[in-house]
Amino acid sequence: MEAMILAVIFIILILIVLASCVKIVPQAHAMVIERLGGYQGTWGVGIHFKMPFLDRIAKRVLLKEQVVDFAPQPVITKDNVTMRIDTVVFFQITDPKLFAYGVENPIMAIENLTATTLRNIIGDMELDETLTSRETINTKMRASLDVATDPWGIKVNRVELKNIIPPAAIQDAMEKQMKAERERREAILRAEGEKKSTVLVAEGKKASAILDAEAEKQAAILRAEARKEATIREAEGQAEAILKIQQANADGLRFLKEAEPNASVLQLKSLEAFAKAADGKATKIIIPSEIQGVAGLVKSITEVAAEQK
Repeated sequence: MEAMILAVIFIILILIVLASCVKIVPQAHAMVIERLGGYQGTWGVGIHFKMPFLDRIAKRVLLKEQVVDFAPQPVITKDNVTMRIDTVVFFQITDPKLFAYGVENPIMAIENLTATTLRNIIGDMELDETLTSRETINTKMRASLDVATDPWGIKVNRVELKNIIPPAAIQDAMEKQMKAERERREAILRAEGEKKSTVLVAEGKKASAILDAEAEKQAAILRAEARKEATIREAEGQAEAILKIQQANADGLRFLKEAEPNASVLQLKSLEAFAKAADGKATKIIIPSEIQGVAGLVKSITEVAAEQK
């Protein structure tokens, strides 16, 4: 009975040992294997078997891109301004063996390397250049860290300056400078607005004056044309009246000619013409001698007609 129990226990132990020798490596992971303390190999994704009691997993490595946010580091600029800068490093393990055996503490090593590299770069730049050259600093740091971490099996993909914290006095001076700059821009914008407004008003007045002059010109032209038209119509009316008078005179002469008047009638017509010429306004009328006889004849006829009445 005891032998049977021992056999079962032995079988269970064997199964446990065999199960412990079977390992499954998930995606984006790797395992560094050692045999009797020496490097045996690197397991990739999939199922693997190791020798019991001889092989062991020395290090589990994550192959995804990782992000490390380091605490602010004090740095001194070229113009002796002390500021604090914190950085964010994006890195990825490319060689699990080098990562396992290259450096004792890779993250601490990257942090210290980042701090020293940052101090070297900022030490060659002045404050204003530092504040406006983030991209340049990022590029230089990434290149330097990538070269330095290559023997550790680490590739630095990006380095970003998260915050640049200058001293309080510098911050106060920068705020005052920014305020003065904003006020200057505001004054410039206000002046430009007033200038544009003045120019627009002047252009409006100019356009209005041009339109007024054009309207006055058109009105003068219309008035001149109206006066010309009236003058033409008046002249046409006078010409038409003269033409009708001449026509009437011509008709009278024609009727007279057709009636074949004698000398006495002609003299009588001449007398009527003189009377019309006088029109009751002349104080003295000189009558030709050949008409005086006709005038006496007319007077005699008038008197005889009066006596008969």
